[in-house]
Amino acid sequence: AVVSTQSTGSEGEGLGNAFLSHIGGCDAIFSMMRVFDDPDVTHVDGEVDPLRDTETIFQELRLKDIEYLTNNIEKVGKVVARMGDKDKVAKNEYETMLKARDLLKDGKDVRKCTWSNKEIEALNKHLLLTSKPVIYLINMGEKDYIKKKGKWLLKIKKYLDENDPGATMIPFSGALEQRLLDDPDNAKTFLEENKTQSNLDKIIVQGFKALGLEYFFTVGADEVRAWTIQKHTKAPQAAGKIHSDMERGFIKAEVYKYEDIVEHKSEAAVKAAGRYRMEGKNYEVQDGDILMIKFNVTDAKKK
Repeated sequence: AVVSTQSTGSEGEGLGNAFLSHIGGCDAIFSMMRVFDDPDVTHVDGEVDPLRDTETIFQELRLKDIEYLTNNIEKVGKVVARMGDKDKVAKNEYETMLKARDLLKDGKDVRKCTWSNKEIEALNKHLLLTSKPVIYLINMGEKDYIKKKGKWLLKIKKYLDENDPGATMIPFSGALEQRLLDDPDNAKTFLEENKTQSNLDKIIVQGFKALGLEYFFTVGADEVRAWTIQKHTKAPQAAGKIHSDMERGFIKAEVYKYEDIVEHKSEAAVKAAGRYRMEGKNYEVQDGDILMIKFNVTDAKKK
């Protein structure tokens, strides 16, 4: 999660080079927007302003991307100058990086811009900070969160609609989440009495979606296991997450949904309802699938 907001204006070092390098190693960003007032939790700029903070953060990311691209444009430019049109890959990469740098200088994040398939292929080599998916976490005071009101919520929604249309925005309260963790025995009673709920599950689910991840389940007599896969994973590769032999000798997968077992209560009832099906090698496993893998592996004959 990106939480620091100290800015140095133009050098791209307000977040610290080490911190920015950590972001570079991530596949998605939780951008934490503080909207609560608390005299015991001081703000680096003296007062709470989540819109200013967000602008500061992403300006720092843009500056770091500009610095990175400038260095790489020089390197790839030498190849293009030497090879000309003979190296079409290098030329495409060079032109794409020039376009990206110009857009960044105009204050536009890479992920918000329109790119051709060839340009995307070039950009994927560089994993720019502003190309990463972002989820905005709105950290509210406990009372405002319970009341579902706050002076910043509508302002943030309007800001995101204008600057990052379609972005995921999740209000939550760090103070409330800490209360629930500190007193788990009374957490359920507190939530019921205040007619509220934790939003941690939603944050986790949306984080998984941003990373392009999903779960499937396997069910045994005494154990249920959840397995993490990339979205669009085919059944044999999903089976390989369990054991390589299952992928190598994959025959078919017996499939039903988590929602099916919740609704019908037993596997037999799921089958009777026609919700139990067979899928082959080209089936893309869906989030919440329950799989029974059929496979057969025979050892190669010894010579």
